Amino acid sequence: MITLEKARIATRAAQTKAQEIGISITVSIVDQSGRLILTERADGTGFLTPETSKAKAVASAAFKRTTKHIAENAGTGHTFWSIVSSAVTEPLITTPGGVPLTHSNTIIGAIGCAGGTAEQDHECANAGAQALANI
Repeated sequence: MITLEKARIATRAAQTKAQEIGISITVSIVDQSGRLILTERADGTGFLTPETSKAKAVASAAFKRTTKHIAENAGTGHTFWSIVSSAVTEPLITTPGGVPLTHSNTIIGAIGCAGGTAEQDHECANAGAQALANI
């Protein structure tokens, strides 16, 4: 189960990585069902970053994989990925920046980051996920 304290640990790690690489991001943490636990918006982030970070986290939680993996497979001819966001009520974004959160080898939620490039968002989300995987 993802707790608020675990969400804070992942968020701090993602924000620290963002500072290290010189960007401002918004981080959202959701539980394994995609329900919001925490959103933290750094100074100077874009207007839609709270919504996009949550949508990346929701996608990662729903499909139990990184949104980077989803984005890489979306272009392989699977029409599912092109229509999935219109088939659900909760917004999903399948661009890099969403990573499942695990604890004791169990998926407990997901982290989504938005504000940098796709690769930077993925790097920050991965840093947040690693912070939980290592405790």
